Amino acid sequence: MIYNKKDAAAAKILIVDDVEINRMVLEEIIRNMGCEPLLAEGGQQALDLALECLPKLILSDISMPGMDGFELCKSLKSNVKTKEIPVIFISAFDEAEDIVKGLKLGGEDYITKPFITEVVQARVAVHLHLYAVKHELMETNRKLQISVDAQLRQMEEEKKNILYALANIAAKNSGFEQGHMQRLRRNCRILAQAMQLSPKFEDQISDAYIDTIEVSACLCDIGNIGIPKELLRRESDFTQEETEILHSHTDLGAQLLSDLYVNRDYNDFLRISIDISHYHHENWDGTGYPEGRKGEQIPVAAQIVSIMEAYCILTGEKKYSREDALKMMEKDAGTKFNPDIYQLCCRISRQFC
Repeated sequence: MIYNKKDAAAAKILIVDDVEINRMVLEEIIRNMGCEPLLAEGGQQALDLALECLPKLILSDISMPGMDGFELCKSLKSNVKTKEIPVIFISAFDEAEDIVKGLKLGGEDYITKPFITEVVQARVAVHLHLYAVKHELMETNRKLQISVDAQLRQMEEEKKNILYALANIAAKNSGFEQGHMQRLRRNCRILAQAMQLSPKFEDQISDAYIDTIEVSACLCDIGNIGIPKELLRRESDFTQEETEILHSHTDLGAQLLSDLYVNRDYNDFLRISIDISHYHHENWDGTGYPEGRKGEQIPVAAQIVSIMEAYCILTGEKKYSREDALKMMEKDAGTKFNPDIYQLCCRISRQFC
């Protein structure tokens, strides 16, 4: 046996020839191999059949009225649905220039007339086997990619869990009330959603961005993990040196997160987390730290977290009402906070938790 029955079993093979006797001869050869022959009298009919049935192999005459074999092959290879189907040209001529032209167009092989059964079977068998091996390899690669993606997602989740654990320690060291970080995350999401509906911010806020800022917001003060607890708990009377140590938490947090940013993470989680950690103490008028950025130089994610952190502290730890907190924050609109974002906060404040 010169062909593998496993490769040939039920394989659809499209035969394209305008001469009926040629189609009949090839049909018999193909059927005897255990394959399912599909017949077309011309190029356009063959193209339609190929798109509908997706055969595993196409045997196409070259010289045909209307769309010839070369044009058929060119059309097949230009369509994403059919470009992987092997094409074997069949012709009564074996001119070298025809063979070269067919191969350049994407044809895989060439069979001359009159047909020799064993030759046709051998050529068909080879390309069916190659087709099977290629698709088996593609399927293996697909499954491998799925496995790799799943492992990468697991690694990212484990990375996030570690960062959240560090952020919780930093929050406890800072004396934040329990639930502060959860409120901050939730309120940042609500604000980002409102900004997405605003003409001023709609181009900057996507659905993926909203999801990311919700999971990134609680890492804003992760740098406090490296600041002495006694400084974090003290509310006033800092020396210049102590103030500088406290302010360094933005650089410490950004550095910690940057050390983990070795590739493009899902949903840009670390990139946005770095922006938040580094710049959430920058002020709209340029008087903040660590770089003295102002206005639009401050990443939007950091602007969102800055105003929401102030709101959560005032309504949480300091026990001010929603109305009183926003009134106290009003004096900082345009200096500490983006005034447009502050106005949005006032309009949607009833949604905040």
